[in-house]
Amino acid sequence: MLDFEEKRIMKRQIVSFLLVLLLAVGYTNAQQVTPGNFIAGNKEFMLNGKPFIIRAGEIHYSRIPKVYWEHRIKMAKAMGMNTICIYLFWNYHEQEQGVFDFSGEKDVAEFVRLIQKNGMYCILRPGPYVCAEWDMGGLPWWLLKKKDLKVRRRSDEFFMERVNIYMKEAAKQLAPLQIQNGGPIIMVQVENEYGTWGDDQKYMEIMRDNLREAGFNKAQLLRCDWSSNFQRYRLDGAVNALNFGAGSNIDDQFRKFKEVNPTSPLMCGEYWTGWFDQWGRAHETRDINSFIGSLKDMMDRNISFSLYMVHGGTTFGQWAGANAPAFAPTTSSYDYNAPIDEGGNPTDKFFAIRDLLKNYLQDGEVLPEIPANPEKTITIPAITFKQTANLYDNLPVAKQTENIQPMEFFNQGWGSILYRKQIPACKHKQKLIIKDVHDWAIIYLDGKIIGKLDRRRGENTIELPILKSKTRLDILVEGMGRVNYGEAIIDRKGITDKVILSDGKTDSDLKNWSVYNFPVDYSFQSGQKYSTKKVSGPAWYKSTFKLTETGYTYLNMSSWGKGFVWVNGHNLGRFWKIGPTQTLCVPGCFLKKGMNEIIVFDLDKPTTINITGLNHPILDIIGKEDSQPRKTTKSLNLNGLNAIISGTLPAVNGWKSINFEEPTTGRYFCFEALNSQDPNDPSTSVAEFEMIGEDGKSISSLNWKVIFADSEETTKAANGADKLFDIQESVIWQTKIGDKTNHPHQVVIDMGKDIKVKGFRILPRSDKITKGIVKDYRLFLEKKPFKI
Repeated sequence: MLDFEEKRIMKRQIVSFLLVLLLAVGYTNAQQVTPGNFIAGNKEFMLNGKPFIIRAGEIHYSRIPKVYWEHRIKMAKAMGMNTICIYLFWNYHEQEQGVFDFSGEKDVAEFVRLIQKNGMYCILRPGPYVCAEWDMGGLPWWLLKKKDLKVRRRSDEFFMERVNIYMKEAAKQLAPLQIQNGGPIIMVQVENEYGTWGDDQKYMEIMRDNLREAGFNKAQLLRCDWSSNFQRYRLDGAVNALNFGAGSNIDDQFRKFKEVNPTSPLMCGEYWTGWFDQWGRAHETRDINSFIGSLKDMMDRNISFSLYMVHGGTTFGQWAGANAPAFAPTTSSYDYNAPIDEGGNPTDKFFAIRDLLKNYLQDGEVLPEIPANPEKTITIPAITFKQTANLYDNLPVAKQTENIQPMEFFNQGWGSILYRKQIPACKHKQKLIIKDVHDWAIIYLDGKIIGKLDRRRGENTIELPILKSKTRLDILVEGMGRVNYGEAIIDRKGITDKVILSDGKTDSDLKNWSVYNFPVDYSFQSGQKYSTKKVSGPAWYKSTFKLTETGYTYLNMSSWGKGFVWVNGHNLGRFWKIGPTQTLCVPGCFLKKGMNEIIVFDLDKPTTINITGLNHPILDIIGKEDSQPRKTTKSLNLNGLNAIISGTLPAVNGWKSINFEEPTTGRYFCFEALNSQDPNDPSTSVAEFEMIGEDGKSISSLNWKVIFADSEETTKAANGADKLFDIQESVIWQTKIGDKTNHPHQVVIDMGKDIKVKGFRILPRSDKITKGIVKDYRLFLEKKPFKI
């Protein structure tokens, strides 16, 4: 039994506990926000019964370390934003089927609460598909284990079931934060840019209903598409927004939309502040004056907007995606030429936006002071590597397979994969044909490199020398980012189909492979057998460096080949000597005072095995390629050929459709611009080009390849000829800037096979610039290659 003193002490403890509990409850109640309301009204949004113009900025919590979340939110507010727009990345939260993680760096609910803490609202975009230059557009890699997988289609029961499960988990985290529940979420988006993918209205209705049933049944629903495709489906209950790029003609963008939706509020769901960089292509920027001009046009017309991106950050680890066609993987830096740079600092674009928006604030609204960056920028000392581990001395346990398969069927999500087998002696040269390389491969014979293949260039064949005896064939393949846009999104990695040995007469499908998997997990990299011996070829390099202070910094990787870097266990992302990004960003929170560890995995060959630190990024230097890019110095011979059609394009914006007199079959076509709308303009520019099949639908451009372009801008801007068919209306093919060569200008494309064609569609550039817009043209269609 307890004595009197013990009872007294216990009673006091209970009272103290109850008092603390009551204080906590009181504090919680004091912090609660009164439930509100937000709707799409008649030509305007209404927040708690009053007109509200959304000034949103997109920020991705997954591209910023958690410790900096609030700073980036405060920066957006200081620039003039009243709302933060966020994607929710399904594959970030369910990396293994059935295992969800919303903790720590993935605590998206905390990010949304920080938005509210800073007096802002939130637009939530949970997908399931999000694009965002993110691996597979946010869809989990493990879906690809299903061999007949179809995504964004209701015909695939497995996909639809997993989407529903994911959405319910997302709602557990975020549905309580809808504005009607006292949270900051004013709108929830249904899917993402579905009009660029399909027209299945029933699918979109199911996605909408899934959101509501999961718990997002109070917030205003939203959908976003483009001015060229928003009519492909209807979605009752969701307000429409249109996406477009810097410098767009605002009246043109909304003209048709206003005719179809006369009472809808107007909103640009994504106003692209810049653009993303792709490996081997020029660094993307967008002119401030052009960007600000169209933003002012929206403000003058009371049009709501969301700036994509207000701050891009960094796509750490393996998460960077890719575009196709043509295959173009995205860099780890997601600076995006955004108003807030990769390290969280204001740019000239930031100040230009702030200076504009101060004139459009609502009654009583004041722009806050610009918050100081919580991290200073530092330069770390040069790092020299003495510990190494050769890949071929550290092979994991092999798996055996009769038929070659991609890495997903070996339960590998990301990284590299090695395929090995013995091939017989041969007295003559042979061709090794790999169908298909996803995405970059080195081919070895008995440990000696004989060549490399790059999916970006459509490469899949390499010549083998005479083999005097049985030889070990190794094919080491790195999977880069999965395609996040368009029909190529089913993008398995490694070798996706088969490997063929051809002597010119017979083709042998190679069977019975040993397979070695190299994942991107830190534990795998740190677990290699390191030594001090020199290495060549694919290898790990490990070192340490000492710091007396921490801060944001950048690693100069320009002397290295191709691979990943881990600092103190954090995967910084990919490097590749071809640029344009030559640095990797290291946030200060990844570092510590004292000793720090760094591991580099380089698939290629570094020129030096040391790293220098920088206090700034290098985003705009194109390095040397292993194979040479397409040359434009050759000439095209069209003598003796008859154009299938010629004509004059009207000087108006938007898509133009041209039909042939009768369907014609061919594989190669040449589009020839004879002049521009401005007779004194020697240049040519085209945003998109489609061939129309017999069924009246656009022919897939997934296997198209540019054979020839007499001129293309690939140095000052990423405006190569393959931008004709990249399904990105805001990015153009244009002839080389400053090139005064007169017309005609031509581009030749191989469609991959003979196709019956009944016409074509062409889209001129959609910004306010009219330079290069085509007037007169000719189109040639042939079954055999053109003479170049």
